[in-house]
Amino acid sequence: MKNLDLNLLIVFDAVMRERNVLRAGQAIGLSPSAVSHALSRLRALLNDELFIRTAAGMAPTARATEMAPLVRDALVSAEHAIGPPVFEPETSTRQFCIAATDYMTAVVAPHFLRTLEALAPHVGVTILPATRIDLTAQIDVGRVDVALGSFSDIPHRLRAQRLFEERDVVIVAPDHPLAGRSITVDQLSALPLFVVAAGGIDDGQISERGLTRRMEMFDRATLSAEFAKIGAKPNLKVIQPHFLALPTLLAGTSAAALAPARLADVFLRSRSVAVSELPWAAPATPVQMVWHNRHGHDPAHRWLRSRLEDAARQAAESISALTDTTHVVHEP
Repeated sequence: MKNLDLNLLIVFDAVMRERNVLRAGQAIGLSPSAVSHALSRLRALLNDELFIRTAAGMAPTARATEMAPLVRDALVSAEHAIGPPVFEPETSTRQFCIAATDYMTAVVAPHFLRTLEALAPHVGVTILPATRIDLTAQIDVGRVDVALGSFSDIPHRLRAQRLFEERDVVIVAPDHPLAGRSITVDQLSALPLFVVAAGGIDDGQISERGLTRRMEMFDRATLSAEFAKIGAKPNLKVIQPHFLALPTLLAGTSAAALAPARLADVFLRSRSVAVSELPWAAPATPVQMVWHNRHGHDPAHRWLRSRLEDAARQAAESISALTDTTHVVHEP
């Protein structure tokens, strides 16, 4: 340790988060050559390459991947020790990073961004697509502050808070023959179905570094079970990853889609779909936010989580009668 310059760890952390020497240098105020020199010193000290240049950026070695969350924890602890004890949103220029699907972005983010404009005009936010990144690794190294979604098997180093419970509904094009009508299982089984899922996930879930998240945002098991009661199988005509594409995909077709009720309400307000309840009682899905334990007492991070909770509550309170059976669960 006596030979270790703390600045080397700051450079390591920046490269780990950005996976790019130029962007890492910009993040910490160093030139690319200074970043490269610091990496060379750290490589010599640790006797490991740490990062390898690839077409996709700086790929970490196994040693770097193992080090990254520990280094991030150490730097956050140092920042807490010497940094300001309070967070002042009205003057802060902090940049937060949230991982979310387009569904969560459409439902929760508008309320959150209005809060930012009113209370924290200089605070910025980056929203990363939660389905396209190694989410757990990004939380571990500190690139993602909060992830929004449906999670299980949450490791001890992470915390989770339930925001609300969601349920599925049926949506069709506004000029569909069944638009505005109650739909039976027989009628639904005769329709092509459009659903949202991450490609290649057989059981609808993916596990990364101890955290399991739901990648199929529809209840495939209940759907199949209800169809089986009438001797039918779901015709999953289109499986694609974009919630916001559903109204456009449904337009001019005889298909129906399964969508989260809160998102369906957003579509309904723009008159881009017609909405019907499922012809069976489906279990609700918890929607949560997840963050790293290291942020538990960080005033800025606590402010962020509180504002996201408020945004989820506003989304629930502003929703139409379509979803008046859903509710928001608050952290004790």
